[in-house]
Amino acid sequence: MVKTVTIYLEGGGDTGQLKQRCREGFRKLFENCGFKRMPKLVACGGRGNAFDRFCTAHADGKEDAILLIDSEDPITDIEKTWEHLKVRDHWERPEGAKDEHVLLMTTCMETWIVADHAALRAFYRSALKESQLPLLVNLETRLRHSIQDSLQIATKDCKNKYEKGKRSFEVLAVLTRKTLERHLPSFKRARNELAKKLGEKT
Repeated sequence: MVKTVTIYLEGGGDTGQLKQRCREGFRKLFENCGFKRMPKLVACGGRGNAFDRFCTAHADGKEDAILLIDSEDPITDIEKTWEHLKVRDHWERPEGAKDEHVLLMTTCMETWIVADHAALRAFYRSALKESQLPLLVNLETRLRHSIQDSLQIATKDCKNKYEKGKRSFEVLAVLTRKTLERHLPSFKRARNELAKKLGEKT
């Protein structure tokens, strides 16, 4: 029997409506990645809650549980996800969990968003100050606050200016796989690991 692939997501805040928007944004992004089989998505709010729910599901063993969270800080080796979480968050690897069970947005979801300038131009149109976005070089080495601030500055004159929550998941839904893979090694890794779990082409 094939287990359900369930992703425990960081994001969605404390309201049911925002959690629904979080799930919808990631679902559309995964569709843009070419997946035909969709994982079950669980929006958990904060990263700590996402980790706790992942651990519970992993120990239960009824589903193929995956944790998708911000790395918060740059990663020395993107393949050593548990080592990063041990150092940064003091989280212990659950028994039987492997590095492939953790997918990291390095350093945050906004890094994924700023990597796709074309999607941002289409979403925000002429009011976008594209020159305020970070250069598309070594994006994953940039601190998350710098990335987040640049996105807010670039969209501050837009009617639909960037905000965490509803707006962030709307933008997430229009990002393109090839662009993100070109600029973000951790995104490419996340897409490939998820493809293996879902039985899709890498």
